[in-house]
Amino acid sequence: MISSLCNKLFEQSIRDYHINNEIDFSFENPYESATIEFLLYKKNWIDTMQWHMEDVVRNPNIDCNEGLKWKRRIDASNQERTDLVEYIDSYFLEQFKHIKAKAEAKVNTESPAWAIDRLSILALKIFHMREEAERMDASEKHRTTCGEKLSVLLQQRTDLSQSIDELISDIKNGDKYMKVYKQLKMYNDPSLNPVLYNLNKSKNGG
Repeated sequence: MISSLCNKLFEQSIRDYHINNEIDFSFENPYESATIEFLLYKKNWIDTMQWHMEDVVRNPNIDCNEGLKWKRRIDASNQERTDLVEYIDSYFLEQFKHIKAKAEAKVNTESPAWAIDRLSILALKIFHMREEAERMDASEKHRTTCGEKLSVLLQQRTDLSQSIDELISDIKNGDKYMKVYKQLKMYNDPSLNPVLYNLNKSKNGG
């Protein structure tokens, strides 16, 4: 089942990151490049780095220039994350290219890779909520509340994992088909973001 592989690799990536727990620690993927394992591990590593960037930038005492620097790093990381999700979908498209969809087949609300993206974020929520539920310097009430939230997250993972496996099975059986839309993000594109293209006009005297 693809969800079991995802959950295993996401947990491994999160554990590996927290050995050093440094955003800029040199990343080494233990899996063979271009394999699904390589892609899934890298996907979660990006998510884990970005999780911690988001923590840093929410410091209310952060210097404005420092905060802007982190915000731009988060934007770049988010673009890398999006590109990788689309690459994972390309992997599935290649896997299923010989499957003939049934006449009554339906398209899913999201592609396999975007569902897997949610599973990756969920793995991070579970890891950090478990930390809070076991944090001995926090109050008993805090640990109890976080323990209850952890139970909900674990159930969400079970449900989402099942849904992903069912989606893959439906695609393999021709009951559903993949239809992937590129994200077509506009804010990073200097020709589509009005702030950026108006800035360029000003620079060029337009």
